Amino acid sequence: MSFLVSLLVLSALIFFHELGHYFAARMMGVSVEVFSIGFGKRMLTFKKWSTEWSISAIPLGGYVRMKGQDDSDPTKKSLDADSYNVKTPMQKIFILFAGPLANFVLAFVLYFVIALGGPNILSPVIGDVVKDSPAQAAGLKTNDIVKSINGVEITTWKEMAKIITESNGALTVEIIRDSFIEFKTLTPSITETTNMFNEVVQKKMIGIGSAGVSHKLELSPSETLSYATEQTIFASTMIFTGLKKLIVGEVPAKELGGVISIVKLTSDATDAGWMSVLFFAALISVNLGVLNLLPIPALDGGHIMFNLYELIFRREASEAIIIKLTIAGWVVLFSLMGLGLFNDINRLMG
Repeated sequence: MSFLVSLLVLSALIFFHELGHYFAARMMGVSVEVFSIGFGKRMLTFKKWSTEWSISAIPLGGYVRMKGQDDSDPTKKSLDADSYNVKTPMQKIFILFAGPLANFVLAFVLYFVIALGGPNILSPVIGDVVKDSPAQAAGLKTNDIVKSINGVEITTWKEMAKIITESNGALTVEIIRDSFIEFKTLTPSITETTNMFNEVVQKKMIGIGSAGVSHKLELSPSETLSYATEQTIFASTMIFTGLKKLIVGEVPAKELGGVISIVKLTSDATDAGWMSVLFFAALISVNLGVLNLLPIPALDGGHIMFNLYELIFRREASEAIIIKLTIAGWVVLFSLMGLGLFNDINRLMG
């Protein structure tokens, strides 16, 4: 069941991506010949609105084939009025960008639905207290609830961590212990830890861990919109940053994951409940949007790059260059997919 949900989630995200291309192409007067979810042999096909809609055997992607566009042979062109080739660079960029944009919009909608349902968030309840840490020296104990820091009310673990990280000097921590309020004074120390990219960093900390207690966020209509916006921006920024770190070597290549990781993590999210599935689906949707904007000729970003060239220099890039870069793009793309698959198999084998 979990595996099936994983494939359905992945297929749905790809469907929305391609739907963005489809509607943008139709708006620009471009005929869409094929809309396929998956690659390889077509298992289910029907024709509607002059488009052949298909579900193919390998459910690991999808594509929209517009009239006059063929990535397997960039020299194949059509000069008909409803062809992709006769459109201006700006119209083509609009069509190409619409796919990733659809993923960002879908992620926003998913985060909005999550916000309406009341997402769970970590409460500021202390779990482990590190030996010889500022927290232990100040007398903080397991199950203490942090109520405020320096007079600022604390409702979530994230709020507390941010104040500690950005603090200067001593902190007055108000806690609830056994239904009584107590005040503790401590000074955070700079400690070596790891961040979300598994990098070793220096950070101000007090030496406590979360007890794992969570509560539902009660959000007003305006807060719901803010939550969806902030989460979409945060996920996008996190993925862009992770890609940059991977490219420059700040994050090792072994951290790259492939489709097996996506399926496994989605399966795990399914076991944790539908709210977790929505969270993970939103994150993958942003991931698809970001990855497709990379300037690799086999992806939307690569085609956008060619059209920007034409827009700036008032001429198309030569067919020879386009063919060579497209082949190089496919090599890079398949290499990344192969590396992700290799890492996935290594993780499964321990």
